[in-house]
Amino acid sequence: MFHMFRKHGPRMIDHHHHHSHRGGGGRGPRMFDSGAMRYVVLQLIAEKPRHGYDIIKELETRIGGGYAPSPGAIYPLMAMLHDMGHVSVSLDGNKKLHSITPEGAAFLDENRSMVDAVMARLAGQGREGERGGDDLRAVMHQLKETVVLRARDPAAPATRREQIAAILRRAGAEIAALD
Repeated sequence: MFHMFRKHGPRMIDHHHHHSHRGGGGRGPRMFDSGAMRYVVLQLIAEKPRHGYDIIKELETRIGGGYAPSPGAIYPLMAMLHDMGHVSVSLDGNKKLHSITPEGAAFLDENRSMVDAVMARLAGQGREGERGGDDLRAVMHQLKETVVLRARDPAAPATRREQIAAILRRAGAEIAALD
């Protein structure tokens, strides 16, 4: 069994049958097997102390904006790394800041070839969109963030939502008219 990495967390895949146990096909590529995420998260913390949210956003950025691990995948993993003695936790306001310990650094060094291979695969995923032009998922994600931010602005004029809707309708019509 391998964990799949996708926008809404891991799902289980039967490696021999290549289909989801929960039904239906997957959304996106297999990024990490069951143990590889540990190396990635620990490597990111080794680069600099991080909060859980920072790890999620950094992974999303490195993968190219198309995927992000769910908090339900990251936070238990970070707790496990702490329990193993690979990271220490300090309070940074009301957030937990994770830093690598000497034991965690030694674990990374002992597994350097695996860590480097997983990080290289991660970097390759981030470049996939660049090879074919703009990564549409990343562009759509950015558009959604902009629309939500501008539509929810309490200082915006009452007509802002109507203007946004008109722009989106025009963009949809232009896309639909493409050959």
